[in-house]
Amino acid sequence: MFRNAINRWDSGSARDCLGSEVKRTHRPLRTGGKQQKCAGEEKRVDNRTIYVGHHQIPGVEPFLPQNFSDNRIISSKYTYWNFIPKNLFEQFRRIANFYFLIIFLVQVIVDTPTSPVTSGLPLFFVIIVTAIKQGYEDWLRHKADNSVNKSPVYIVNSGRIVEKQSEKIQVGDIVCVKEDETFPCDLILLSSSREDGTCYVTTASLDGESSQKTYFTVPDTNAFRTEKEIDSLISRIECEQPQPDLYKFVGRIHVFSDIQEPVARSLGPENLLLRGATLKNTDKIYGVSIYTGMETKMALNYQGKSQKRSVVEKSINAFLIVYLSILVSKSLVGTTLKHIWQLDPTNDEPWYSLKEKNTNKFIKMFTDFLSYMVLFNFIIPVSMYVTVEMQKFLGSYFITWDKDMYDDHLGEGALVNTSDLNEELGQIEYVFTDKTGTLTENNMEFIECCIDGFKYKHVGVELSVVDGLSSTDGPHRRICGMAGKEKEELFFRALCLCHTVQIKVEDKVDGLVKQQGTQCTYISSSPDEVALIQGAKALGFTFQGMKKNLMKVQNRDEEVEMYELLQILSFDPVRRRMSVIVKDHSGKMFLFCKGADSSVLPRVNAGKQEEIKLHVEHCAVDGLRTLCVAYKELTQNEYDQISAQLHAAQMALKDRDEKLAEAYDDIENGLHLIGATAVEDKLQDQAAETIEALHSAGMNVWVLTGDKMETAKATCFACRLFHTNMKLLELTTKNIETYRARGAEKIHELLLELHKVVVQDKRCSSASLLRSWSVTQEYGLIIDGAALSLILKPTQDGGTSNYKNLLLQICQRCTAVLCCRMAPLQKAQIVKLVKNTKEHPITLAIGDGANDVSMVLEAHVGIGLKGKEGRQAARNSDYAIPKFKHLQKLLLTHGHLYYIRISHLVQYFFYKNLCFILPQFLYQFFCGFSQQPLYDATYLTLYNISFTSLPILLYGLLEQHINIEILKKDPSLYRNIAKNALLQWKPFLYWTILGLFNGLVFFFGAYFLYDNTSLFSGNGQVYGNWTFGTIVFTVLVFTVNFKLVLDTRYWTWANHFVIWGSLAFFVVFSFFWGSIIWPFLQQQRMHFVFAQMLTSISAWLAIILLIIVSLVPDIVVKLLSRPVGRRQLQRYLVYNKAADSVTTPRSPVEPLLARSFSIES
Repeated sequence: MFRNAINRWDSGSARDCLGSEVKRTHRPLRTGGKQQKCAGEEKRVDNRTIYVGHHQIPGVEPFLPQNFSDNRIISSKYTYWNFIPKNLFEQFRRIANFYFLIIFLVQVIVDTPTSPVTSGLPLFFVIIVTAIKQGYEDWLRHKADNSVNKSPVYIVNSGRIVEKQSEKIQVGDIVCVKEDETFPCDLILLSSSREDGTCYVTTASLDGESSQKTYFTVPDTNAFRTEKEIDSLISRIECEQPQPDLYKFVGRIHVFSDIQEPVARSLGPENLLLRGATLKNTDKIYGVSIYTGMETKMALNYQGKSQKRSVVEKSINAFLIVYLSILVSKSLVGTTLKHIWQLDPTNDEPWYSLKEKNTNKFIKMFTDFLSYMVLFNFIIPVSMYVTVEMQKFLGSYFITWDKDMYDDHLGEGALVNTSDLNEELGQIEYVFTDKTGTLTENNMEFIECCIDGFKYKHVGVELSVVDGLSSTDGPHRRICGMAGKEKEELFFRALCLCHTVQIKVEDKVDGLVKQQGTQCTYISSSPDEVALIQGAKALGFTFQGMKKNLMKVQNRDEEVEMYELLQILSFDPVRRRMSVIVKDHSGKMFLFCKGADSSVLPRVNAGKQEEIKLHVEHCAVDGLRTLCVAYKELTQNEYDQISAQLHAAQMALKDRDEKLAEAYDDIENGLHLIGATAVEDKLQDQAAETIEALHSAGMNVWVLTGDKMETAKATCFACRLFHTNMKLLELTTKNIETYRARGAEKIHELLLELHKVVVQDKRCSSASLLRSWSVTQEYGLIIDGAALSLILKPTQDGGTSNYKNLLLQICQRCTAVLCCRMAPLQKAQIVKLVKNTKEHPITLAIGDGANDVSMVLEAHVGIGLKGKEGRQAARNSDYAIPKFKHLQKLLLTHGHLYYIRISHLVQYFFYKNLCFILPQFLYQFFCGFSQQPLYDATYLTLYNISFTSLPILLYGLLEQHINIEILKKDPSLYRNIAKNALLQWKPFLYWTILGLFNGLVFFFGAYFLYDNTSLFSGNGQVYGNWTFGTIVFTVLVFTVNFKLVLDTRYWTWANHFVIWGSLAFFVVFSFFWGSIIWPFLQQQRMHFVFAQMLTSISAWLAIILLIIVSLVPDIVVKLLSRPVGRRQLQRYLVYNKAADSVTTPRSPVEPLLARSFSIES
């Protein structure tokens, strides 16, 4: 009988072919000796076929098993056998590391004046430290992977539950998951312990949403409740190949039975349980695995993001090229002068150096050039890269530890996802922000509604009918307003039926809104829907939940009405509306629709459209979020056509979304408009103050939102982005249509007119570009998504680029820009448009929802808010903060200080290495260009590692050139560092000249003083070249550290410890290095050199004198220089010592470095 059912299915059933573009199995079924094809099968797409429980379907040819991924999660980067080669390859891809590797190999191969240890030791130190850090991080990833892969899971096998390790799950296995357990792979929900065939799931680990979502079983499989029953299920699933979209899934399931015809059902995202999600309020479920391991949606979503580079890193590369040119120039000069020097026979190689005399001249010149490259290679600071990475990594903890950026309500603080962009926070020029959930709270409250053109406002426990009737005194259930009882009840029923809200009869549900006065909790992923349900309840109609597709609504007379839910036309951001089809107890069928006014009103052909539209516009001006509500009554024939049309679209594997959109478009037409709702989304705390501070700091703030123009405009006025003295310009489809010209000429004319107003107007002075509030006339621009699409749409004559340029010029001259009705992709297009202008401004995007991820990833710096729309943006961002107000301190304080610190760190490294190598270059003029090193090999090695590294690192972590409180109170200080001001060529030239001057003083000062006979030691011994080099090196170490002392304005005990400790370590090390006979050294060059030098008072005086002379120019420049700008900045440039004396109790376990970033500092 079962075989006959299969044959009937194969030969006659049209349901499997309905909407199918994919073959059902790998071997097509044959009927009557001929291959049967479904309509459209020639347009096959890549898909997978899964046999539930690995059960073969009787009567069908044996299937060929596909090779699917196992269920192992691999987040690690290395294995035990490839760690060393792979890590070394990645590290030597960096130009600096590769350069020093070449230098080291040259020292090993060629006879160079310095030991390979001098460059090899710092290089190996950098490589080993980096390898240890990366290896440890990867070991932690291995550990985390093993804990997941080895975790126990429960599989149904031969009618019983079998425990397995998670990594051994195969595609097609039936998995049993119990309450509060996480799903080990992506599952299709087959059956649930709940009678209604649903289960509740939290997806916080995937998208951060704490609200519980409802998932549904396939109706034909929910009856299989036990292990034996579920193991007897004969079924086949066809679905798309793995793809990363969490909210998209296309598939269908065929259920075979020996008592009835085979059944085909469509599968969508509501049936797919994702790996990493957690089962809630459901005892257990059974599901079949369809995606495993690295093919699960969770794994596909955690692929690495594109690497972002900061402007500081680009400046370092530019400076590196300059110093590399200096290195090559010095080597060429040294090589040339050496061979000119040796043209004189008396200056040539000595007679005993036969090897040198017999060498080819060109080879000798090349080896000499390489030797000079090795001798002078320390001008390129390899240790700077390590110091910069450590400064960024350790400095990022200051953001995490900042108590001002901690939110008590969330119980969380700021989060740093990447530390590579800390200094970029101090260079922001454009801020692109979302509105809902970013500038606003995303906490919806029902305010009012309009029914049949009459306004109803809920105040407390009473209903106020505004239009023509006064507020009533009686209970709200007995109120009938101007719209009439029938229209009112129809409207409230629509609110209670057209939604996806679920009810949970318990108290404790994380992150959800509870009903007032009951033990029930409304569960919905959309706060708007919860607000509307609560508003309908306050006005007399209560949604009491759904059971077995029956929705219960309690009306004003406290009677419970039952409605059968027939279809749900789900909401999507493109349609911007949703609909349901229900049947009441009398058999009447209704379609209820709610959505944005722009998507509902064009589909309405009855109702008081003008009155309701006017109400919507008034509410939008007040900053309220509005939805229009409409309905139509359906006949049985109309519903049958709708059901068939939806079934055909839902069963399609290819282009299902497009076909559903076409079906929805056909169904949601000819509606009767009932009314509209208005909910309020309040501004976040200090949102207006934050935007004003960003304006004062010289940043351009743009709001990019999907809301309607009126609502967004009201929010912009409330948050002070727009103000009453500002002239608002509109570039919207409504304005474009007012022009008589046709086609693209409309856009061109409007753009030219706006361009003439804001760009060619003489009143737009240069001050307006700096966002000064004292400008005679300021402009604000409002543009909508449709107008942007027209501007960015390519034309046949290629005029798009001209439109883009006009739009950019207009936007850049406007004080504020509002982009409304924006799709997520359009938000990213706006950011990219500004980012790629010829000025290449630094951009920042901030948002809280999944629709903001694209612009967050596109901007130079992406900020995610830990909001109520989920945490997709926070997870994909570079930095995550709890509230919008925290952006002010993140940029104006942390960003300002990070940029100052790292810019000084970079300039200082180039400066101290130039001071280090210049005397070595000058020494060649006095040693016959013999490549004789001036410094001992140990000094060459330890100069950047031990003697000068820690002080600048601590400076880069703790320096506060201006008090934090002053930075917070005066945002205009941010302008002083804008456009990479401290890493331009002018300050770089100043540091380079200072380094050249110091190097000249070190060498010639010691040279002339050394020439004096008074510098003889007391026993008559004359100082040699190693003593001369030691004097120069001692002056060098003390001078570069004292230079840092002069630059430091914020002193802590840590600064004192590392600066004076580094100098003390140099003295102690030099003394013991020369005082002990080291058995591993072939040459004891420095034996008693340093100790003997310290016995000479003349040497002491020479060292002190040269240090003072070297520091004099820098001291004079600091005394004569004055801050640029307003007078009050003069007192800001000197650290406020009075503020430093303020202390407050601190936790004894508070990290040391965090103390320097406290408010009291």
